[in-house]
Amino acid sequence: MDPLNRIIIPLSRAAEAEEKLIGGKAAKLSRLLRAGFRIPDGFCITVHAYRRFIKLNRLDDKIKFELGRKSFESMRWEEIWDAALRIRSAFQTAELPTGIKDPIVKAFVQLGTEKTLAVRSTAPKEDSARASFAGLHESYVGVKGEKGLLDAVRLVWASLWSDAALLYQHELGLDPLNSSMAVVVQELVEEHISGVAFGCDPRNPKSDRAIIEAVPGLCRDLVDGVLDPSRWILKRSSGQVIETRSGEREKEKPPAPLLSADDLRQIYHALQGIETLFGWPPDVEWTGIDEQFTLLQARPVTTSEPKPRDDKAYYLTLRPGERRLKELAKRVTRELIPQLQDEGENMAAEDMSQLDDGGLAEVIDSRQRSLEKWKKIYWDDFIPFAHGVRHLATYYNDAVRPRDPYEFVGLLKGQSMISTARNDKIVDLARQLRAQPALMESLDRLTAGPDVRFDSREGLSAHMAAQPGGVELTAAFEHLLDHYMDVSYGGERVKNQPVQVLKNILEMARARKLPEASGRDLDSVSALEKKLLDAVGPDRRAEAEEVLSIGRVSWKLRDDDNLLLGRIESQFIRALNEGAERLVSAGRLQSGVEPDDKSSAVITSALRNSEGGKVVIPNEEQKPPVSSRKRSKVKPRQLIGQPAAPGLVSGRVRIIRSPKDLGDFQAGEVLVCDAIQPTMTHLVPLAGAIIERRGGMLIHGAIIAREMGIPCVNGVENAAERLEDGELVTVDGHLGIVTVGEAEFDLEVRLANVEMEKQKCNGR
Repeated sequence: MDPLNRIIIPLSRAAEAEEKLIGGKAAKLSRLLRAGFRIPDGFCITVHAYRRFIKLNRLDDKIKFELGRKSFESMRWEEIWDAALRIRSAFQTAELPTGIKDPIVKAFVQLGTEKTLAVRSTAPKEDSARASFAGLHESYVGVKGEKGLLDAVRLVWASLWSDAALLYQHELGLDPLNSSMAVVVQELVEEHISGVAFGCDPRNPKSDRAIIEAVPGLCRDLVDGVLDPSRWILKRSSGQVIETRSGEREKEKPPAPLLSADDLRQIYHALQGIETLFGWPPDVEWTGIDEQFTLLQARPVTTSEPKPRDDKAYYLTLRPGERRLKELAKRVTRELIPQLQDEGENMAAEDMSQLDDGGLAEVIDSRQRSLEKWKKIYWDDFIPFAHGVRHLATYYNDAVRPRDPYEFVGLLKGQSMISTARNDKIVDLARQLRAQPALMESLDRLTAGPDVRFDSREGLSAHMAAQPGGVELTAAFEHLLDHYMDVSYGGERVKNQPVQVLKNILEMARARKLPEASGRDLDSVSALEKKLLDAVGPDRRAEAEEVLSIGRVSWKLRDDDNLLLGRIESQFIRALNEGAERLVSAGRLQSGVEPDDKSSAVITSALRNSEGGKVVIPNEEQKPPVSSRKRSKVKPRQLIGQPAAPGLVSGRVRIIRSPKDLGDFQAGEVLVCDAIQPTMTHLVPLAGAIIERRGGMLIHGAIIAREMGIPCVNGVENAAERLEDGELVTVDGHLGIVTVGEAEFDLEVRLANVEMEKQKCNGR
């Protein structure tokens, strides 16, 4: 085989090649063509092209670096997605060598440069009888021109390293570093009817059934769920139609039949012929009828035989398609968020002091049910909708191809969010304190010692209001607590920690420079918008604006939903605490016990049974606090994580584990925590740098740190256990490395100074 054909093989000759060279999809298409089936004309770009591209651009080193930061098992999905995005960006910006580019372009010219293309993945291990990679690797339909083709090829290659593909390969026990990718390039055939067909029923493969589905237009509208298909169930043994269902299409009531009896017979005979050819019941995509009937692809119906546990369907839900995102945008913005907000406000307004014990028990139960309901909605709707930001990321990078794969984050600046409104209120309070040095000094004395005089909110407010100029400040502080701090953090109500909140405000007032109010620097946002719109061109402007809008709303509500859900939890805790306090007052419960959701049934049962005796809340085995856990005697010199926000800063560690720790945070310290929650983002402007256990470039801490220019390394395993308060660390947000102790240069300088002093002493 000549060198050219080791890069390009026409589909008409692909059956002569080994499947490991051209992939399963191309091999099957070529065999179908040889067997007399009609398939779109095209060619295959072999795995040799992929391997040469990888080697010449040293992308194998990039892949190993991104996937070698920590074990795959310990990486959260967000971290895998981030690594996949960085790999994808490296593929997009890598040069396509002449020895690869020229054969592809030559094959494209021979096919016809005026033709619209379908560019599909065809990995050697995909679509076997053991497992199906359908939907995990990318395909691009409607590709035009030489540049469009070459860009699509890069992205198909990169899809071998997508988050979903990596997760699925791990599920099957495959080593992705040994994988490769070929590409099928075909003329896009657009007929007025398309569909899918199954040689056996995927839900019950042993039954005597075959299934045919059809939609008007392109097959991708069926596969992507854009159109509801018409469906026919046939006897697998004879082709007799035993059940028919018409798809629901708004413009046609009732919809016109899409396939005639002759059409169904044609597709049924194709299924039988394909099964005879390959030896397994096929799952096929097709388009056109009569003489235009064309097979787009065929693979085994993998559910027809036993196979290992397959979580591919779950992995695909982690990145809902455009149609699903649009549906979620409407449901979340118009229905769910307003309901969640109203429910929290109604709970906060309810006066529980007028309820008898039985009524209070009902309120506790009702609020717990509400909390459980909203937590389910959070996972079913809010979490998938968060993918709107990720969709914006890939859309922006595909269009603009920036060197920085996270340049798109700048498009999220200036969003009107609950947390930014809260942070602006805190900055206003800090500014008021700066203008009143005497009041600031008085409050400093009040909060300076470890034993603060006023644990209650009322006592603190009374003291503040009694100071000269304190009435206005106190009113603003009360408003902050009631409207923005009625949330839970670490199972406690932040609203019940007013002294800690005041300490944060005082620390901000003492800082050299107050944070700017949200919404600034919108010129940079406009510049990025223009960059995106210029890249996609006028024909796709409306599409880009919609992706941008959904991405921004997704980011905003991904922050707001946490705070609004935190308010529901706070109100549940409020009711539970009220119940516990009544039992303590009645002498039935020991004081100092902090009830939680696991003890709510005991509390409500006791409230309903006024004649009952002592109430005992079961003590569950508690893990010792992080600070008291046994630490390794060997101190790590470096901790490896994800580079979440660029910058290099040294500072002292401050670990945040509960609301009680919030007030101790001082400006310039390195904030170490499990994850920056929306309930604590007001600390970020004070931080010199951030270290988080939870990984991901699109989690709250990472985006806020990046926006504020604060270095951030996340995905650091057991960060709070491996570091100690007051410990000196250097946070490198460029590489994702945390150095424990003095930086090498500073250490060398100090040791050199010590040595010089010794020499001076010896010379005396």
